[in-house]
Amino acid sequence: MTLRAGFIGLFAASFLAVDGHASVERSLYPMPRPDSAAPVAAQVSHGGASPDRAPLAGIAPARSALPRLRPDGLGVSRDAQLAAWLAGFRGRALAQGIRGSVFDAAFAGVEINREILRRESGQPEFTRPIWAYLDSAVSSARVRGGRAMLREHRAVLDEIEARYDVDREVVIAIWGLESSYGALRGTSQLIPSLTTLAIHSRRAEFYEQQLIGALQILQAGDVDRRHLVGSWAGAMGHTQFIPTSYLAYAVDFRGDGHRDIWSDDPTDSLASTAAYLARHGWQRGQPWGVEVQIPARFNPRLANTARDVGDWVELGVRPQAGLELPRSGEATLLFPAGSEGPAILAFRNFHVIKRYNNADAYAIGIGHLADRLRGGGGFVGDWPRDDRPLSRAEREELQRVLQRAGHYDGNIDGRVGSGTLAAVRDWQAAQGLAPDGYVSFALLERMRR
Repeated sequence: MTLRAGFIGLFAASFLAVDGHASVERSLYPMPRPDSAAPVAAQVSHGGASPDRAPLAGIAPARSALPRLRPDGLGVSRDAQLAAWLAGFRGRALAQGIRGSVFDAAFAGVEINREILRRESGQPEFTRPIWAYLDSAVSSARVRGGRAMLREHRAVLDEIEARYDVDREVVIAIWGLESSYGALRGTSQLIPSLTTLAIHSRRAEFYEQQLIGALQILQAGDVDRRHLVGSWAGAMGHTQFIPTSYLAYAVDFRGDGHRDIWSDDPTDSLASTAAYLARHGWQRGQPWGVEVQIPARFNPRLANTARDVGDWVELGVRPQAGLELPRSGEATLLFPAGSEGPAILAFRNFHVIKRYNNADAYAIGIGHLADRLRGGGGFVGDWPRDDRPLSRAEREELQRVLQRAGHYDGNIDGRVGSGTLAAVRDWQAAQGLAPDGYVSFALLERMRR
């Protein structure tokens, strides 16, 4: 856990992969967790692919007289490829303290799972807007389920809240989004899943770290191989810890000698989640964020900047009716759907939630669900539901338009990063529009005129 991703900005985080299933086999999460920079047994974010080599052109005849180069792995069976990789990985695992007997028992009969590779490489053509994500993440059914869990687990939540000083509603909200309150924890065997990804994934280094972590869990005796299960990507238990985060933050709250996040009893999972948030600075009783009203003629370029609450108030920012702002403290202004949608002042607890999953949309979903569990209402501002995100081809078109207009000099790759967002803001300002950097179909249509 920072749990999964550490690279998403305000507006890029507002769009999510299209998928309606609230399952850990195909998660609601806006972004994946892996961050290849995180060390084993330390905080992990639950990397990116190297660019494909461009083919040489114009320097060879149409049909070369030379034989083709032999592609890597041609003629090598999957079994042989796996065996070769295991031979090298065994040495690396033993060098990190894994006993040979533990390693051999864990990998007995392991095979490559091609279905996992299909899932891992799947890239949706269209993305999902934040309001559609929140409709699912904070649905009426999820709110009802969360309130039922608060009642059912009141006694243990009293203990967890007292020990870790973390509001119970945010712990339950994470449980609800991660596994639908334990109903969808995942049933994939972790060792085969992580082995497949460590060999074939673009994030192979990250998954090898997780595989070492899984072996350390087995060696410690917290769970046996048969019960070491989770999502196809290696997240485990009620609140979907990845192995390295489990090693760093999971707790044995019951004191039975095992940090058991796999059983039907969610106690250790809920306590581990509270412990994780506490370690990253959760402030009990303080808001994650407050929906606010923005005055007329407000500068949208101030979005995603941080300043003291008092400074925002001086700029005319006010809480929506029925809400209150803290008297002090640093707050970041968010326009998750552009300046035409709701505006949020986000506080320290928002950034703590992002240590669990670094997407803004995820943190907004967790915070808003927690608010609803304690009786709060929905957003006051209207989401721009008649708009939609762009496909990859449309994002590339947008970049070409910005390039022709002299605002963008980056790659035409369909990736909306900081350079593209800055160019969008410059184009909007030049057109007399609110420079909020919000990328959508309505924006592209205006650019096409």
